[in-house]
Amino acid sequence: MLDLDQLQPGDRIVLRYRLEAEPIRPGSAALTDALGETVEVGKLSVSIQTRKGLVVVPRQAITHAKRVPPAPPRRPRGHAR
Repeated sequence: MLDLDQLQPGDRIVLRYRLEAEPIRPGSAALTDALGETVEVGKLSVSIQTRKGLVVVPRQAITHAKRVPPAPPRRPRGHAR
């Protein structure tokens, strides 16, 4: 896992984190991902700007983190025929 303290604002990262402190059912964990640019790395949380908005993730909920390459350019929308 990436050392979160090495992140800089503007780094593009993906975080996998727990949604709940406790598993919803035995043997399971509610996990999700956030992909975007690092905004802030604090002592208690990491903030990243995703396409859908700002996501603030508590450090204790993060299970995996890694840097990812820049997003490919978006293709222009075509019209249906």
